[in-house]
Parts: sequence; C-alpha cells; structure tokens
Amino acid sequence: MIALSHINWQSPTGFALRDICLDIPVATYAVLMGATGCGKTSLLEILCGLRVPNSGKVLLGGHDVTHWEPRRRGIGYVPQDLALFPGRRVRDQIGFAPALRGAAAAEMATTVQRLASELGISHLLGRLPENLSGGEKQRVALARALAAEPRVLLLDEPLSALDESTRAVATHLLRDLQVSHALTVLHVTHSRTEAEALGQIRLRLDGGKIIHESQPGTPPALE
Repeated sequence: MIALSHINWQSPTGFALRDICLDIPVATYAVLMGATGCGKTSLLEILCGLRVPNSGKVLLGGHDVTHWEPRRRGIGYVPQDLALFPGRRVRDQIGFAPALRGAAAAEMATTVQRLASELGISHLLGRLPENLSGGEKQRVALARALAAEPRVLLLDEPLSALDESTRAVATHLLRDLQVSHALTVLHVTHSRTEAEALGQIRLRLDGGKIIHESQPGTPPALE
C-alpha cells in the first residue's frame, strides 16, 4: 500500500535521506523509530506531499503520487503538534475535510457525530481547542484525520504528550481504529514500548537509511 522507491532528500540544515526504499502492505500497522532530528518527520511529509523528494518515487496503492497534491493522496496526517485550528470548535475541526470536499450539511453532521461517538468525544463538540486536555486534543485530531476517509494514516509522535495512564488508553484506541477502518498506518515514535505494542512492522531510521527490525506480523495482545 505504501511504497517508497529510492527516495533521496537533502535538508537545508544538512541531514539527508539516502536511497530510502520501503514497502508497507495494505492494512498493516508500521512503526518507525529513530533519534531526534534524523528525518522521521521529513519522511512523513514526503509521503503526504508536504515535501518533494530530490529523487525517487512515492507510491500509494501502486500509483505514483510523487507529484500529486496532498489532498489527492488519500492520506490522513496527525502531526506532532496536532495542528488543531485555533478558534474552531471541535465539530468544525472534524467537519473540515467533509466541508472541503463539498459534502452536504446532513452528510457532514452524520460524519461528525459518527466519529465523535467512535472516539468518545461527543460531549466535546462545542468546545474550542484551548479548553481541551492533551488526550482530548489527540482524539479530535484523529477524528479530523479520519473524516477525510483516508486509506493511509500517518502519525507523528501521537502519544508523546500524554501521561502514562492516558497513553495506555490511547494505544488501545489506535489499534482499534487501525483495524476498524482497515488503515495502513505509519507511526513515528521514540518509544520502543509503543513500537512493540503496536507495530506489525518495526523500522528504524538511522544515518538517513531505513533498517528493518521486524517483518510483518501480529503485534502482541494489549493488556
């Protein structure tokens, strides 16, 4: 589903991604680890179309999307800072993608209610981002990404700002969403515990290259 073919990219600050080749099968949960500043976020941005590689190809579902606009790629992206829209209430955050594609008001309302219920945030629909906890903001960002009906979900350090108890609940939530929506997920993290709990494929970015730490499989059952 996700394939990178000989991707090369040089950052203005000097680090580089070198000859990145990657293949993540459909409906697989992959986790990418690596040191701070090694290019993990840049790799996600290349996948979703926010950066263009110097060479190589990005393929999704067998289609070369290297030069497609982000909105055409069928990707949901949750950045590390979540990037919720200031001044917009939760219902408008979730309804952003349906509104962008011209959904009727009734369809948009149904999508918002369905995702809010699935993520346990129906009671938050009238709130602004500044009145949400870290865990609540994360769920809103996930709902907004899923409202675009993506085939692929990219997550940049999605659990890093959560406390231990909230992180455990969020880990279950991510696994459940991946299965129920049949998503192909690439999840960036520093945490080996996260990687082992969620990753059917575990990868490491080191020296600008991808190292496979595990092959496709079923992650251990969550307690």
